[in-house]
Amino acid sequence: MKSFDAIVIGGGQAGPFLAARMVEKGMKVALIERKFLGGTCVNAGCMPTKTLVASARAAYVARNGAVYGVNIPGEIAIDMKVVRARAETVTMNARNGLIGWFAGMDGMTVIYGHARFEDPKTVSVNGETLTAPRIFLNVGARPVIPDLPGINDIDYLTSTSIIHLDTLPRHLAVIGGSYIGLEFAQMYRRFGAEVSVIEHGPKLASREDEDISDAIADVLRSEGIDIHTGVSDIAFARSSDAITVATDSARIDASHVLIATGRKPNTDDLGLDAAGVITDKHGYITVDDKLATNVEGIWALGDCNGHGAFTHTSYNDFEIAAANLLDGDDRKVSSRILAYALYIDPPLGRVGMTEKQARASGRKIMISTRPMSRVGRANERGETKGFMKVVADAETKKILGAAILGIEGDEVIHGIIDAMNAGTTYPALQWSVPIHPTVSELIPTLLGDLKPA
Repeated sequence: MKSFDAIVIGGGQAGPFLAARMVEKGMKVALIERKFLGGTCVNAGCMPTKTLVASARAAYVARNGAVYGVNIPGEIAIDMKVVRARAETVTMNARNGLIGWFAGMDGMTVIYGHARFEDPKTVSVNGETLTAPRIFLNVGARPVIPDLPGINDIDYLTSTSIIHLDTLPRHLAVIGGSYIGLEFAQMYRRFGAEVSVIEHGPKLASREDEDISDAIADVLRSEGIDIHTGVSDIAFARSSDAITVATDSARIDASHVLIATGRKPNTDDLGLDAAGVITDKHGYITVDDKLATNVEGIWALGDCNGHGAFTHTSYNDFEIAAANLLDGDDRKVSSRILAYALYIDPPLGRVGMTEKQARASGRKIMISTRPMSRVGRANERGETKGFMKVVADAETKKILGAAILGIEGDEVIHGIIDAMNAGTTYPALQWSVPIHPTVSELIPTLLGDLKPA
């Protein structure tokens, strides 16, 4: 049996950085990863997909160059092999960077294999037994494959496998109208494929307010994406040259099918029962406000704990754990203000409560909206789709949440994220003097238009 000061299971966006901090403190740490360092973000999420999004935008801008007086003769062709290779290069650079970083750390032992608990202080991997007083789980999540008629008769794609395509689908059917599915839908439409989105719920991006969801649908439809919502029945059938996707309202002859119906935690094969670690009904590991499980000496970080399914929330889990365990701090998950983005084009930046959530809280609220068509930068760039929206507490004057669906919305939202984290009231922000011409310069104007709702 090999002994360590700590064992980290999973090489995503929380565990490795915590392992590095512990090594800096002179601890002996084992980092166990069953496949690739970097987790979903580096290998099958943010980095490769946003690289693909960039290629898709380049194609879109090239096709629309004449609007700006830039005429490109001939057809705009897409070389999917180059597109894929570029995304793979970005991934490999990041992954190899992590490998090199950890290789240079005294006290860090990286083990590739599948870890399972033997008891609360012991895990086995590759036939070896390891023990430590502290064990951290950062095992991530994977795509959910729903039990739909005929699904096992077709060769479907997931968000993990689609990034390896080096040919262009004739017609991509996307099952699921949430964030992952919508990003791939617009991406492949811009590459030149026909695209259909099939969503069980009544609207796309179901966690958003209805006006935001409607605007997202308008953006996608304007680019020729076929959208079906409120679909109750889906079945698949394979023919010689197509996949038939039959719903209660449509029949689609697709060449490829992407299943984007959510993700589930990788907790079902860790031997959690042997350690006594409790999970909820969805398989997420139950943790307290400081990310500790019900078993002393075991913590769960990142996607597997159900407290955020984003790279930045996973990294923040590392920050919380490191601050509390290594720096004598007292940080809590409940202090985190959730923010995220949807990387369609234009992107959606979101922070805090939706209007629906704010109303449900019983607060007296104020709301302001402003179309992107009234933003100078948007007009100058010829990208006026979408709008800004902010919700505030009428009594405390604090901002409760905001959504910016529009050009650079994923960047502009950070002004509001920072203000909310600092506890700044919206009247104080009205007196800021932003730079012109930017999208952010409209934030004081947007806040000045807040009215009781």
